[in-house]
Amino acid sequence: MILALALVAATLQPASPKVGDLITVTFSAPVVLDASRDYEVVSRSGNTVVVRTFQPRPFVMNGKSGGGRFTQIVPVTSVLKQGDDLKPAPLTPPASLPYPALPWYAMAAAALLAALAWVLAWWRARKPAEVVALPMTPADRLRAAVQTLLAHPSYELRWAALANETRAFLTATRPNLTGDLTTSELLPRLDDRERVVQDILRQGDLQKFSRSGAADRGFEDLAARVLELAS
Repeated sequence: MILALALVAATLQPASPKVGDLITVTFSAPVVLDASRDYEVVSRSGNTVVVRTFQPRPFVMNGKSGGGRFTQIVPVTSVLKQGDDLKPAPLTPPASLPYPALPWYAMAAAALLAALAWVLAWWRARKPAEVVALPMTPADRLRAAVQTLLAHPSYELRWAALANETRAFLTATRPNLTGDLTTSELLPRLDDRERVVQDILRQGDLQKFSRSGAADRGFEDLAARVLELAS
């Protein structure tokens, strides 16, 4: 036995193993271990074996290596301190972690956006819708003006207003007529159909420039005649 031990050299890693450590035992030659209940063989490869034990005391490894038998004592120490009573340490409750602030910020931002959207929707709902008036044609404008004047017989300047609207219609529909033409200059340029307005223009001039003013009667008949131009 003494000769076998002298021929077999082994190294331990770690040098002072503890209970549960993986212990690497390296021999100078390939090794074959005897079966043992004192330790567990984790792995083996050539002249190296990895073992471990959960018994807090040294164990003996027996086997063959280099053509002879060997005996290797492996020291194992306990992980417990000297005189440990094996009582578990008292458990302390885990420290409470602060609740992250990011979810609160996200909920506050979402609530603010929802409130702003509600206020905007309420404000737009109570705001009256803007009615966009379509542009009126010269004929539409003349008809609307004549209907308004007919509906207000007490308006003092009805002849002047009717003459102005008639003149505006003619200058808008005839490229050879301009707004700066006097009645005397405008009438010769009208065709036969348009001459129905000559009495309206003259009554308007009388109401605007004459002391005697325009006639009290005949407004409705002449207004109906001028509407024929807008038809």
